[in-house]
Amino acid sequence: MSKARLLVVEDDPNLGDILQEYLSMKGYETILCRDGEEGWSKFKKDKFDLAILDIMMPKKDGFTLGKEIKKVQEDLPIIYLTAKNLKEDIIEGLRIGADDYITKPFSMEELLLRIAAILRRTQKSGETQSLKVYQFGDFELHYDEQYIKSPSGDHKLTSKENELLRLLASETNKLVNRSHALKQIWGDDSYFNARSMDVYLSKIRKILKEDPKVQIITVHGEGFKLIVSE
Repeated sequence: MSKARLLVVEDDPNLGDILQEYLSMKGYETILCRDGEEGWSKFKKDKFDLAILDIMMPKKDGFTLGKEIKKVQEDLPIIYLTAKNLKEDIIEGLRIGADDYITKPFSMEELLLRIAAILRRTQKSGETQSLKVYQFGDFELHYDEQYIKSPSGDHKLTSKENELLRLLASETNKLVNRSHALKQIWGDDSYFNARSMDVYLSKIRKILKEDPKVQIITVHGEGFKLIVSE
């Protein structure tokens, strides 16, 4: 099995060198860039399995780089590193599709565990066998092609939206436990992942408003239901 390729963009020379040495020692092919522009240039030339981006960097900050990467490769997992622990940063990271968010200082062991969990999740997603089209109300979820067909047209879904909607559509009118959904799609039920799921549910709900017979309801303290009325 080939090594996973990691793009690490970190302007702190000491931390950058430590990350590259440690992750390489742990079996990852690790490409280190010193600023956002160098990271963008390297991303365009090579193929990566995961990106680790510092937020505060010269020339091009991590959020800007992350947005550019997602426009080209939406399913590339991104872990953000930051010296700050601000709610605004977390929300911005979620908005542009962050897979994880680690506040400095952090242990290398913790980072390694998070990388492994994300790569396992994306590998499983890539190996998922073809599934039928899920139909509910006026909608069709085309899981393999990662879009939902609605009365107004087709809506492209992110990988997380696609997985979440598939889980709900496969359990129509049944309770989907919140913790179960988080562990199955995100790998664990941490606060960060819970906030991320809430953001994706909000986006899905906006699409489902086209059919008043279909809605996602929250069962307080338990989870969610995709309700499809006759």
